[in-house]
Amino acid sequence: MRERLNHAWRVIGTGLSFLAFGVGGLFLRLCVIPPLQWFIRDPLRRTQRIRRLVQRSFAAHVELMRRLGVLTYEIRGQERLQRNGLLILANHPTLIDVVFLVSLLPNADCVVKSAVARNPFMRGPVRAAGYVSNEDGAGLIDDCIAAVKAGGNLVIFPEGTRTTPGQPLRLQRGAANIAVRGKLNITPVRLTCSPLTLGKGEKWYRVPSRRFHVTVDVQEDLPIARFLDGVDPVTGGEAVAARRLTDFLAHYFAGEQTRAGT
Repeated sequence: MRERLNHAWRVIGTGLSFLAFGVGGLFLRLCVIPPLQWFIRDPLRRTQRIRRLVQRSFAAHVELMRRLGVLTYEIRGQERLQRNGLLILANHPTLIDVVFLVSLLPNADCVVKSAVARNPFMRGPVRAAGYVSNEDGAGLIDDCIAAVKAGGNLVIFPEGTRTTPGQPLRLQRGAANIAVRGKLNITPVRLTCSPLTLGKGEKWYRVPSRRFHVTVDVQEDLPIARFLDGVDPVTGGEAVAARRLTDFLAHYFAGEQTRAGT
């Protein structure tokens, strides 16, 4: 009986968490962000203030989920994120990965799907924070490189979508192209969720048998120089380097998945 009540509460808690996220995004868009846009004239300062606001909102949401008994979490290597101008690449097991990462980054930048940028609950914060939209396919890589070199901490999931459980890890080459063309070192983050929940194609109310535990493990930087060795951009060597880096990252993140049993 106690287990059933606990399970029922976690279903309710998960629903409340989603509701709070949506209402919170709408509140930021309608009530909080407009005054900042009116009174802070300097665009750079305004963007930084809004990004910090989003970071604190996401951190509050993570804490809400913890207090509701939905999850527990552990952050490793957080000090490695206390820098600016980072290209942060992470695997993507669950729906809330971006919430965890942005909650740790006061100056986070993200590549967001066009659907997210148009979402009525997320549109305001996404646009006001200056996040990079993937709508601009032609200029996306240049925009991402510029964002990092301007001091932003760019968060990208190279898979482009959540991991499909039981399937080989498939990475798109865009993240590697950004690192190679921008000559940017990579700050890799390994995310695990046990037991796995909120995965690709999984309904939010299909909660696991116990509270799930999220681990955010910020690894040491991967120097891009090792992948650029012998690369000649004139002869198309950058494409070779991007393939080399993509293959490396696929094995890097897939190895963590195997060890975690996700």
